[in-house]
Amino acid sequence: MGDPEIPPLTPVVVGPTGVGKTAVAAAWAALEPITVVSADARQTYRGLDIGTAKPPRALLARVPHVGLDVVQPGERYSAGQFARDAAVWLADIRGAGRQPVVVGGTGFYVRALAEGLFHEPPLDAGRRERLRAWTARLSAARLAHWAARLDRRFAGGGGQRAARAIEVALLTGRGLSWWQQHARASGAMRPWYIHLTLPRDALQRRIADRVDAMLAAGLVDEVRRTLARQVPPDAPGLDGVGYREVVAMLAGRLPEAGLREAIVVATRRYAKRQETWFRHQLGGDTGKGKRETGHVWTLDATESPEVLAVRIAARWRAVAFPVSRVPFPGS
Repeated sequence: MGDPEIPPLTPVVVGPTGVGKTAVAAAWAALEPITVVSADARQTYRGLDIGTAKPPRALLARVPHVGLDVVQPGERYSAGQFARDAAVWLADIRGAGRQPVVVGGTGFYVRALAEGLFHEPPLDAGRRERLRAWTARLSAARLAHWAARLDRRFAGGGGQRAARAIEVALLTGRGLSWWQQHARASGAMRPWYIHLTLPRDALQRRIADRVDAMLAAGLVDEVRRTLARQVPPDAPGLDGVGYREVVAMLAGRLPEAGLREAIVVATRRYAKRQETWFRHQLGGDTGKGKRETGHVWTLDATESPEVLAVRIAARWRAVAFPVSRVPFPGS
C-alpha cells in the first residue's frame, strides 16, 4: 500500500485545440480500460457540442467520459469547481478498477487539479454580488485590463478568469496569484504529462478543416437554438472561440461571408496561447516564485493516433508499473 497522502500518478494528455487529443485517447482506450476525464472548460456546457468539438456519440458509447455537460450555458464553472469535481471522479474511476486519463486543453483546469486549490478567505456575500453585477457589464478586454491592474501576475485566461481575479483582489486586498501561491492545498493527482504538438502549418490546416466541419455540422443553428432559450449572447459558454463569432454574425456585426475566416483566425490565436501556456506552466511552483517542470513528454502528433497510443500506453505501463512483467498488447 502506498502513502495515502501522496496523490496517485495520473496521465494527462494536453495540447492545443485541433492537435488530436481526443483521437489519441480513443486509440488508447482500444488497448486498455481507461476513462477520460475531460479538462476542457468549453465542453462543460450542455448543448454546446459542435463548437466545442465534443467526442462523437459513438466514441462516448465505447469509452466512458466524465466532465462533459456539467452546467448550462450561462452558468459559471470555475477551475476550482472543476478540481473539486474531478477529484471525486478520479477516485470513483480508480475505485471501479479503471485507469483515469485526464484529457484537455484548459491549462487552468489541469493546474488546479494537479497543484491543488487555494483556501479562499471568507468573502462578503453582498459585496460579491454587487461586484459580479458590475463585472458582468464589462467586455472581456476591460475585464482583462482591470485584472492586470489589480494583480500584476494575472496570466490571462478569458473573461471569467479575469472577473474572478478582480473579485478576489477587491474583496481580499490581495491578488488571486498571491492566494494561489500562499494558501494552496495539495492536488488530487501527480501529473504525468503527454504534451501533443504539431508543426505550425500542420496545426493550422487541422484547425481550418475543423472549422469547416463545424460549420457543415450546424454550428450556426446550434447557436440559434441556444439563444432561443433566452441565454444572453455574452453568457459563459457563448463567449468562447467560434461561438462569439457566430453570435456577432447573427447580430449583424460580422458579415456571413467572413464568418469562417474569423473563426479560423480566432482559433489559431487561441491555439497559440494554449501552446505558450503549456510550454511555460506545466509543473509545480517551487515556493520561490519560480516554477519547476514536472514530467512532461512531448510527442509529435503527426503520427497516427494508433501509433501514438501504443507508444504512450507502453511508456505509461513502464512508469506506473515498473516491476510488472505482464506483456502489453502489441509488444
